[in-house]
Amino acid sequence: MRVRRVLERLARAAARWPVVTLAVVLALALGGAALALRLRPNTGSDTFVSRSSPSSEATANDQRHFGGDPVVILIREPLPALLETKDLATVSRLEACLAGQVVVPNQQLQAFTPAPAGAQTPYGGLNSPCGRLMKAQPAQVVYGPGTFLNRAVAAVNEQVVAVERAAQQAVTNARQNAYRLALDEHLPRRQALAAANAAGQLATQQEYEQLVRMYLTSGITGQPKIDDRQFIAEIVFDQTRGPGWPKARFAYLFPSANSALIQVRLKSTLSAAQQAQAISWIRQAVGMPMFRLAYGSTYTVSGVPVLTHDLASAITGSIAGLLIAALVVMAVMLLVVFRSRLRLLPLVIALAAVGITFGVVSLVGASLTMASIAVLPILIGLAVDYGIQFQARVEEVRGIGTPGAGSASDEVARATIASAPTIATAALATAAGFLALLLSPVPMVRGFGALLIVGIAIALACALSVGTAAMVLRVRYRRAPGAGRRRRRRGMPSFGVVGASARGAAEILSDARTRMASLLSATARAALAAAARRPGRVLLVGLLVAVTGWIVDARTPVQSDVTKLVPSSMPALRDLNALEHVTGVSGEIDVVVRSPDVATSRTIGWMLRYQDALLSHYGYVEANGCAHATLCPALSLPDLFCSSARVGLGACKAPSTGTIMSFLRAVPTYFSQAVITRDRREATLTFGIRLTALSRQQRVIDYMRSQLHPPPGTSAELAGLPVLASQADASLSSPGGRLLMLAVGLGAVGLLLLAILRAVERALLPLVPIVLATGWSSLILFVTGTTLNPMSATLGALVIAISTEFSVLLSERFQAERRRGFEPARALARTYRFTGSAVLASGITAIAGFGVLTLSSITMLRDFGLVTLIDLSVSLAGVLLVLPSALALSEPEGAWQSVRQLTRRAGDWLLRRRRARVA
Repeated sequence: MRVRRVLERLARAAARWPVVTLAVVLALALGGAALALRLRPNTGSDTFVSRSSPSSEATANDQRHFGGDPVVILIREPLPALLETKDLATVSRLEACLAGQVVVPNQQLQAFTPAPAGAQTPYGGLNSPCGRLMKAQPAQVVYGPGTFLNRAVAAVNEQVVAVERAAQQAVTNARQNAYRLALDEHLPRRQALAAANAAGQLATQQEYEQLVRMYLTSGITGQPKIDDRQFIAEIVFDQTRGPGWPKARFAYLFPSANSALIQVRLKSTLSAAQQAQAISWIRQAVGMPMFRLAYGSTYTVSGVPVLTHDLASAITGSIAGLLIAALVVMAVMLLVVFRSRLRLLPLVIALAAVGITFGVVSLVGASLTMASIAVLPILIGLAVDYGIQFQARVEEVRGIGTPGAGSASDEVARATIASAPTIATAALATAAGFLALLLSPVPMVRGFGALLIVGIAIALACALSVGTAAMVLRVRYRRAPGAGRRRRRRGMPSFGVVGASARGAAEILSDARTRMASLLSATARAALAAAARRPGRVLLVGLLVAVTGWIVDARTPVQSDVTKLVPSSMPALRDLNALEHVTGVSGEIDVVVRSPDVATSRTIGWMLRYQDALLSHYGYVEANGCAHATLCPALSLPDLFCSSARVGLGACKAPSTGTIMSFLRAVPTYFSQAVITRDRREATLTFGIRLTALSRQQRVIDYMRSQLHPPPGTSAELAGLPVLASQADASLSSPGGRLLMLAVGLGAVGLLLLAILRAVERALLPLVPIVLATGWSSLILFVTGTTLNPMSATLGALVIAISTEFSVLLSERFQAERRRGFEPARALARTYRFTGSAVLASGITAIAGFGVLTLSSITMLRDFGLVTLIDLSVSLAGVLLVLPSALALSEPEGAWQSVRQLTRRAGDWLLRRRRARVA
């Protein structure tokens, strides 16, 4: 009752002040559209996995400590040319730029140092990409060939100094111990000094020999320098693999003999807009002339963050153009199939509702997700239907527009108040169906449901307010003095060729409208006649088809491989494929290890065994690299303790805890922070993985989890974008989950209708075509081979939405006609003559409009449009074929006659079977 009073007040206000109403709605729509332009697509992990889930918490913690998924710059150049020429200095400067740092001007470029505010000028100036990166500091860590070798020089020099100091201390200790021992034996002071000198000379000789052996073993001669080719060769190259081939354990920097990588791990605290801006600056920095390599080599910016950002931008840009085309097609269809003076008014109402709805989304600080983009067709379709239904019902009221029938405001207000309850009931039932989406474990699906519920309320309010105001102004115009003369004089003026063409177009449009109306009327009459003659047979066939659809729904494929959802010509996809071709991987799965102290022999030993077991299981061989392996090793804590290239898995053993601590002190903090926290409580074990179907990645992740058996006192969890994406895909593609969601939605619709209509029969009748349409949709998707994707996986709700809207309107109109005293057949005919024609017009308009999406070059959008067409078609089929039969059977004589017919047929079938057995 409270909702009814609100609708009445809205209708009376719009009828009393139509111009003000239209101005207010127009201002809200334009303001909402302006706010909506600020919306940016969000592909963050929190849109498809709840932040409270264990994998999401593990990933957030992992990224907070070690940075997000890397933006990778692939350098195509033979390694000797890159590392043994001035190109190394160029790459070093580029890495410093990407890190938001500058290079201290010295001869060896041995260290990067942060640039104090205002103290140093970045490359290209403060307004250059390097300057913006320095100011924003979006990168948590950057490592590449220049960083690695510069740090290696510093680390080796520090280690050499430490060894020399240790040798001097050993000589001193030997002298002191010999002197103290001589005095303890009561030798004279002179003899004690001689013994100390002799011990010192022996210790010096031993330390010298040890240093010589160390230099000979390492191949380092003299003080290491960044321009020392021999030093570079000893650090990077593995002569056993062939000339110019890098050591296998440096694959995360040098994946092949002709390529190198710079990895930029962005901070996890960046918003989607900040991440997009950082990627843009990185691309601009790479293109700066000062970072151009001398031998014509190239840079390629890639990585999973780059692909997801470009994919979201491409979808957003493409759908905008396609929706404009769809709106044009819908306008043409309304002109053809909708019999009304204000034929385009429903489309205007839909545009206003969409503008206001997405303006609200922007106003509350939300962002666009893949699912929220899918709200557009549903909301436009529902808003168009509300507009058509309202306009058709108001124009149907006798006396509208005739002189002496009362004031226009009162007349339209009464018609609006009379029609509003039925339309509002249908809208509330539709919104109730979407409440089930709020139970989804996927955040973007929950947002999809919430946005639709808000959009339905706004669309209903726009339909009643704008529709009422427009109808009042139309009636006033028709009743104005001289309106008849204006209508008689109205025609197409003659303006030569242009006028003739316009008149021809109008005639063609009128003829098309007549032919279309005749065809639709004949089709509707035939469907109605079939349903009235054999309602039981129609329902039985519909049920069998629906059951078949529910059975095969589990076999409907869900495409989650990003490479199959975007055009192969997309630059970001080509770049990612090139990266995967060179490195063998394009994504990373992290094993986050926690312990009071992870830097122990027991923990490192378990990490090594776990790593080797997984790599062996998935076919990784160092000699072959990552070309044919599902998983590959990446930069991890155990890699710091394997001093040479492993000749095979298991060759690297866990060192002692003391050795581990020595290594950690020797390794530059800039590198160690990428794999272990400063307090040594967390470390990461990283694996590279190919960009494949998420269902396949989920199987890999499940096996990795099954093998996690850390030592007591240590915990381990899987983290990373592939883990979250696979989890979301499993939730979206689960057939049981989809069916459960539909069942809950149907239950919510039924309960709400029962609460409003207060009659079980009236509440259950509209559900019949809705239930069957869900099965029909699944069957058509399976037969046509249409695949679902992250955008269309939630569109099962579209069947409920449109079917509920159509079914409630038609069934309530039938009940109203019966209360007026019409016989069932006559009531059914009147229902489909008035309300049915409006339903058909809105359905055909939506189908034609969103058929444009099937022309998209983006597979995700094309399949999305195809699923939308299928859902709209089965919704129309349900109300044209099934609902008339259900309404016919709802009558006592119809139900009894149908039961007798079915009983007689069943008896005849049993009799024939018995005779066949006897024969």
